[in-house]
Amino acid sequence: MFLTTVALATVISATVSAPAFAGPREDIIAGFMAQGAGPADLANGKHMYDTTFATGKPDTPKCTTCHGATPQEGGQTRTGKAIEPMAVSKTPARFTDQAKVDKWFLRNCSGVIGRECTAQEKVDFISYLASQ
Repeated sequence: MFLTTVALATVISATVSAPAFAGPREDIIAGFMAQGAGPADLANGKHMYDTTFATGKPDTPKCTTCHGATPQEGGQTRTGKAIEPMAVSKTPARFTDQAKVDKWFLRNCSGVIGRECTAQEKVDFISYLASQ
């Protein structure tokens, strides 16, 4: 009986302490948090998506230039190639591949904001779009 109780307590403890929805996106966010980012600020993520920046390339002053007016809408590149919606509810694989996340943050932050995004900005942005 004692062994069964200990085994059950171990299973319950492991279940309670494990994240409910762990996966590739959460691992990517955790990686940025390990770089110094704190908890996500969804309002800042939305602000980043909607803001017109004067510090990047003139032909890409904001995310919505290519990605659509809302995260639920698709967009298109300047060459006309379709871009799937940024909202995770519409494009579930969004932000689940570390190499793609790194590539597109580097390219898009440099083009839109005029610099690399911080780890905190990445957490905020991904978390906002995961909530959409």
